[in-house]
Amino acid sequence: MPLPIVHHPAYCADLPANHRFPMDKFRAVADLIRKENLLDGGSFYRPRPAPFEWVALAHDPAYVDQVFNGKVPEKVAREIGFPMRDDIALRARCATGGTVLAGYLALEHGIACNTAGGSHHARRLHGAGFCVFNDVAVALRVLQADGAIRKALVIDLDVHQGDGTADIFKGDPDVFTFSMHSQKNYPVRKVPSSLDIGLPDATGDEAYLLALEEVLPSLITRDQWDIVIYNAGVDPYQNDRLGRLHMSRQGLERRDRYVIEAVRQAGLPLAGVLGGGYSTDIDELADRHLILHRTARSVLIGKNPTGTCPSPEGA
Repeated sequence: MPLPIVHHPAYCADLPANHRFPMDKFRAVADLIRKENLLDGGSFYRPRPAPFEWVALAHDPAYVDQVFNGKVPEKVAREIGFPMRDDIALRARCATGGTVLAGYLALEHGIACNTAGGSHHARRLHGAGFCVFNDVAVALRVLQADGAIRKALVIDLDVHQGDGTADIFKGDPDVFTFSMHSQKNYPVRKVPSSLDIGLPDATGDEAYLLALEEVLPSLITRDQWDIVIYNAGVDPYQNDRLGRLHMSRQGLERRDRYVIEAVRQAGLPLAGVLGGGYSTDIDELADRHLILHRTARSVLIGKNPTGTCPSPEGA
């Protein structure tokens, strides 16, 4: 069975030269997926841009209107970090629609992945930190409103705390938000998730994976989840421009395999989103992001089942 992967050309918008956000990675990720034939001869699922009604399920309608109509206040645009043009707004709508579609595909196929998403700093009232709309929050609200799901678990392993997701689902008993991140990294002011694990700088692979193993099994079984959304940020990597956790490539691969296998062995659908990753070497960064898609595909077709964090080669 091919892995359903969602992509839209509008994921890659134009940014000024030397902008800190590596926008070209979305095009490079799609190109590499095609090159490695992770679609198994098929094609990408193409999402529709999220309409106003979807986005307003998770965000203040006044803010959604500002984005849709090019009226975002300069102060908010600075906090987001993007020039709020029409193509940036379209990109946010398409990436959000992509995670909605990945959610539905996960319910149908067991696993599905977006080639964008994980914009977890966007709060209910406005965006922040390179995040215009919170695609995960919108997707879960759409799935709930449609009656496709009731309860959801968010596993956020980006190096930055998922403050926006925590803000949107604050006090919601049907959505459990778990964030494991670098404690001293952005944002300075954290919004409490259902469960937060803030890790010290230079944690490294073994301590990171041990911390994950200590909590993930109980999270998976603590309720009758209808879906799991996995933010597979690759910015915990030791050479990432914004990461501080000093994980290796192999550590990221072990992390993703452990999460995806644990969720699937529990019989739960999993939708994977790209999350953060920052580098001037776009080819390296795209290859790093593809850890999610390669691992999801191998789990879907039944390769290398384990159920625990895999040990390093030769250990």
